[in-house]
Amino acid sequence: MLNALNEVLRDDYIKDSISGVERWNKVIEKAGIPFRLKVPHKAFHRNIGALAGVKVSPEGEVLSNEQWLANVDAWLPSDADRAFVSSLMGRVVEPGKFANWIAPPVMGINRQPVNFEYVRFNRG
Repeated sequence: MLNALNEVLRDDYIKDSISGVERWNKVIEKAGIPFRLKVPHKAFHRNIGALAGVKVSPEGEVLSNEQWLANVDAWLPSDADRAFVSSLMGRVVEPGKFANWIAPPVMGINRQPVNFEYVRFNRG
């Protein structure tokens, strides 16, 4: 029964994700960018559940291990991709400062100023 419930929740999550991706595609199209985002098939790259370990393409085609290995680097981030993304994410800890990959908020929490010192370390 729990597996059936998980599958229903997973399907609902996928439907919600597809709706979000379609909203993003409208923004991309409106900007005149000739690109569309796609949600992969629900069996693609599964590590848990009934489909775990089954080699399936993003389009839903069941693949042999050789076919999977020949294409996996085009479908999933490589070590170089992960290193590049990590290089973009610099740590920033000063009050009122934000990492270059985060848009600064208009105001802070509870209408406090953006540079409000939410945590103070009292030295005694």
